[in-house]
Amino acid sequence: MINIGALAAVFLVTVFSMMLHEVAHGFVAYKLGDETARLSGRLTLNPLKHIDPWMTIGLPLLLAVLGGPVFGGAKPVPINTRNLKFGEWGFALVAIAGPLTNFLLALIFFLVGHYTGWMLDSGFLGALMRMGVSVNLGFMLFNIIPIPPLDGSRVLYALAPEGARRIMEGMERYGVMIMLVLVWVFGGVFSNYMVTAQEWILGMFQKLVGLG
Repeated sequence: MINIGALAAVFLVTVFSMMLHEVAHGFVAYKLGDETARLSGRLTLNPLKHIDPWMTIGLPLLLAVLGGPVFGGAKPVPINTRNLKFGEWGFALVAIAGPLTNFLLALIFFLVGHYTGWMLDSGFLGALMRMGVSVNLGFMLFNIIPIPPLDGSRVLYALAPEGARRIMEGMERYGVMIMLVLVWVFGGVFSNYMVTAQEWILGMFQKLVGLG
């Protein structure tokens, strides 16, 4: 039976987290000299500016209903890499800002949930705290996979030789489709990666508050 409260928590956490993820990209880009995101109205906390109907809402809700690891994305913030300081490394810093934001949000949800006792609550607040942790860790772990156009590929791009960069640029247009096919074909490996990595990070969080 579908838990409406849990789905509402997934929806709220997903929109909030992905909004901050994209704002973080745009903010770091702005600090590194590119005003494209600001001029496009994307340095805003208005969620309607960042929502992609499928990646931000449909996919995470579907995964939550199916009981799988929850991940997704938002409408990408426009970045003009030619305006960024430090070249490819500037773009890598912009990319890292998104997953790092999700990691910090997961930690904040965990700490708030732990110290208020809401993490153990069986109602909406408990679902909100638990989803706040799991959804943000899912987003972080999904986005650091080094396949274009995911954020992890931007760091790999800065390190890769010229030939590999050209291949990655060619994959860019079909990156999300490639990622979904890989998840479908290698679902077991992908699920193990997501679950194992989340459990390891949760173990660190628990040690931080003296539970480990």
